[in-house]
Amino acid sequence: MSNPLDTEAGTELFTSYEAEYKLVQADLLQKLDVIPDLSGEPRKSAISQAERALEEASELLDQLQLEKANIPHAARTPINQRLRNHQSDVDGYKRKLRALADDRAALFGGRYTDNPSLSGGADGDRAGNGDVQLEQRQQLLSGTDRLDRSTQRLRASQALANETEAIGASTLADLHRQRETIQHTHDTLLQSEGYVDRSVKTLRGMARRMATNRVITIAIITILVLLIVAVIFSKFR
Repeated sequence: MSNPLDTEAGTELFTSYEAEYKLVQADLLQKLDVIPDLSGEPRKSAISQAERALEEASELLDQLQLEKANIPHAARTPINQRLRNHQSDVDGYKRKLRALADDRAALFGGRYTDNPSLSGGADGDRAGNGDVQLEQRQQLLSGTDRLDRSTQRLRASQALANETEAIGASTLADLHRQRETIQHTHDTLLQSEGYVDRSVKTLRGMARRMATNRVITIAIITILVLLIVAVIFSKFR
């Protein structure tokens, strides 16, 4: 059954990121369930993989928070609740993974002891030194892995910044062209207004001439009528 929020406008990308988050969440839960049964190097490797999955889940959760801004306010109430649930789950995974990583007895197996004096002489010292070197090497590999992921995220951020800059430049160019179009339209309107003013003046001049011609015509007709009347009157006198 589909989620009713999937039909809301603006939630498509949010739903896509959430589906990806759920896949990462399922993978992370599987890794966390396996870790308690492991010890030594397999446990370290499993913890490292769980840390990467947890980091990916956190990044997807941050992306969900960003995508929430593109969702209409009317649809944000259930989404806010879902985000709070996801954040609570991620915080719980962090605490569980920290507890598993801090269990040094399980991490180093039977070689681990809280009292170095019980390690058994020279063999214990060598084993202790080996554990320290192994731990340092594991920390170095983990640090290198985190550095690589940080570099990849930095490159992705740089690519996104470059894309955003290109979009901004394109938008500015479009705005400049639109401004020129508006300015040209404004100039055309001013020119058309000048033509209209001249046309109005011409029409007014023609109206005045027509009125003058009408007055002259009426005057001529009146004079002719008076002359005819005068001629008729003089004949019958």
